[in-house]
Amino acid sequence: MSSKGDVKFQYLAAIYVNIVSISFGAYCGWPSASFLELAGKDSPLETGPLTQGDQGSVAAVLCLGGLIGNVFFVWLADRCGRKNSLLWVTLPSLLGWVLIPFARNPTHLIVARFLGGAAGGGVFGVIPIYIAELAEDSVRGILGTFLVLTCNIGIVIAFVLGYYFNYATVSWIVATLSVLFFVCFWFMPETPQYLMQKQKTEQAECALRYYRNIRSRQSKELSEELQQELHKLRATEEKAEKAGEDEVDDNAVTWADFANPTARKAFLIGFGLVASNQGCGVFAMLNYTAIIFAQSGCSMEPTIAAIIVGVIQVVGSYVATLLVERAGRKMLLLISAVGICLSQLVMGAHSYLKSIEYDTAGFDWVPIVAFAFMLFIAACGLLTVPFLAIAEIMPPKIRSTANMLLMSVLWVLSMIAIKLIPLLMESLGMHGSLFLFASLTLCGTLFIAIFVPETKGKSIETILASL
Repeated sequence: MSSKGDVKFQYLAAIYVNIVSISFGAYCGWPSASFLELAGKDSPLETGPLTQGDQGSVAAVLCLGGLIGNVFFVWLADRCGRKNSLLWVTLPSLLGWVLIPFARNPTHLIVARFLGGAAGGGVFGVIPIYIAELAEDSVRGILGTFLVLTCNIGIVIAFVLGYYFNYATVSWIVATLSVLFFVCFWFMPETPQYLMQKQKTEQAECALRYYRNIRSRQSKELSEELQQELHKLRATEEKAEKAGEDEVDDNAVTWADFANPTARKAFLIGFGLVASNQGCGVFAMLNYTAIIFAQSGCSMEPTIAAIIVGVIQVVGSYVATLLVERAGRKMLLLISAVGICLSQLVMGAHSYLKSIEYDTAGFDWVPIVAFAFMLFIAACGLLTVPFLAIAEIMPPKIRSTANMLLMSVLWVLSMIAIKLIPLLMESLGMHGSLFLFASLTLCGTLFIAIFVPETKGKSIETILASL
C-alpha cells in the first residue's frame, strides 16, 4: 500500500470479496481426503462406499454448477449490481456446505457439489469485473491476482482440515467462511462505474471517494488523477442520459457490440487465454495427482502429497501477486507457459522410458520435481493472470457479457479435460498424454507472444486504444 493509504480501501475490498473465493477453493480441495473416507469400508453413506463412477460424478458436477452459476450471477451483476450479485453467491456456497454432513447417498453429495460449483461460477464470473471497476491502475494487477491466490489457500485449508477431521466436520468449519464473507462484504460500496451506468451520480462519486480514501477531503484538494476519474464518470452519466432522451437503451449489449473491431479482438484474445489456461492440462492433472505420484514410484501418503501440492500452488500464486506489477502480465504468462511445456516434456520423457522398460531407478525423483515445478510456474502465470487480463482488455460495455461467455467456455473446457485424461492415458499412455498437453501449451505460448498485449500500469482507455 502507498504511504498515504490511498489504496487501503481497495485492498480491503479485494480481501473481503475473496473470502468467498477461499470457500470455493475448499470445495475444490474437499474430495481429496473426503473420498478416502466416503469410499472406505466404514463409509457413513446409507448406500455404502462411493464407487469410482460416483466419485467421478461428485467431482465433475462442480464444473457443471460453475457453468450454470457463471451465467446466472453475471446476468444478476448487470441487473442488480456487482455487490448484490456477489452477496447472493453466499446462498449456494453456504447451502452446499450445510448439505454435505446430512448427505446419505451420492445424489445428495452431487447436489451439494453442484451448489458449490454455482458459487464458484459467481466467484470467477463477477469478482474480476468488480476488481477491474474499483481498482486504480497502479494496484489493479495485484488485486486481480488475489482471486486465484485465495482460491489456492482454500484448497490447502481443505487438504489440512481433511487430514485432521472427518468430511462432515470439515464442511461445518468451512461453512463459516460464507457467513464471514456476507458480514464483511455487506459494508462495501458498489463499484463507481456500475453506479454511474445506472445514472446514480452522487452514489458513484461517494463510492469513488471511498475507494480512493478521500472521504474527508474537499473537492478542491483532489488530485489531478481523481479529477480525471470523476470527469470520466460524469461523461458516462451524460452519455446514459442522452441515450434515455433518445429512448434508446444504450446499455443493452447486442451482437453488433461484439462486431466492433476492438471488442472482437479483445474477445478473441480472451478466448485464446481461456483455451491456453485449460489446454495446458495443469488444472485437469491436479485431479490425478495421486496417480502421477504413484507412477513415479513415490511412497508418500496421498493426503500429505496433496497438502504439498496445495502449498506449492499458494506459493506460486503469491509470487504472481508480487511480480504482476513488476514483470507485467504478458511476461508472466510467457515464462509460465514455457515452464509448463518444459516440465511436461521432462515428465513425458521419463514416462516413455519406463514404458519401454528402461531402468529409471536412479531418476524416479525427476517427474516429482518436474510436476512440482509445473504447478509452481503455472500458478505464477497461466493459471492466475488470464482472469485479470480478460477483465482489463474488455470494453466496459461488453465486459460482463464477454466475461460470462468466456468463463462458460472455461467451465466446459475444464469438464472436458478432466473427463478426457483417463481416456487419453488409456489410449496414448501417460507419456503420450503429457506430450499432447506440452504441444497445446506450446501453441498457447505462441498465441500469447503474438497477440496478447501488455496491460501493466495502463488505464483501461489506453489498453482499449492499443487494441
